Amino acid sequence: MNRHTLLADYIRNNPGAIGKVVDFDATHDHLFQPDLTAANNELTAELINNTGLFSQWVNHKLRDNNCRYGVGGYMEHRTIYAFSSHFDTGDEPRRLHLGVDIWGDAGTPVYAPLDGIVHSYQDNNHVGDYGPTIILQHNLNGLTLYSLYGHLTRESLHNLSVGMPISRNRQIAALGNIDENGQWPPHLHFQLMFDLEGRRGDYPGVCKFSEKEMWQQNIPDPGLILGFPDAVNAI
Repeated sequence: MNRHTLLADYIRNNPGAIGKVVDFDATHDHLFQPDLTAANNELTAELINNTGLFSQWVNHKLRDNNCRYGVGGYMEHRTIYAFSSHFDTGDEPRRLHLGVDIWGDAGTPVYAPLDGIVHSYQDNNHVGDYGPTIILQHNLNGLTLYSLYGHLTRESLHNLSVGMPISRNRQIAALGNIDENGQWPPHLHFQLMFDLEGRRGDYPGVCKFSEKEMWQQNIPDPGLILGFPDAVNAI
């Protein structure tokens, strides 16, 4: 049985073991799904190259659609990474997003959805990068799973230690602002991995589109853990 199937089976058979990543009340809160691909003609070069304007765009979309969070992006082929050389490579730029983004206000609490330990953490302080990042390690009945939380506040990295136990639904971080989160509109990059391949405090969150199938083998859909309802709108 492959690891994707094992993960899906664990989640289905242990619903009480799955907690929250952000505060969300399905009876009152709504989700907006932004389209960050080339199909969205609102994403001009002027917009994506100006973090302040990009933040205003995100905030307007959430407000106009009466949504608490924006959410989405797993395996989305995006144009927005053109603003930073961090995503450029010699032969093919990285444009395929590997995690799920949860767009919200700076300071929004972030929680551990599963029991685990702190695997590693660091401030990936480059334009377009994660900024402060935490990686947790989980043991799901013998299946090892890692969860990554990027674009956090720098304060989120205080008082952590490698191997520290983390319980389900414990607040571990908060969304960082533009000045500390890699110069992005405030949001959480949430990603799951079966294997970190020796990395610590960092793992690619964007890859080459031509390598999609390879990365999918190691990176399951974070929606399995999030369990969000469908977004109320797109674009």
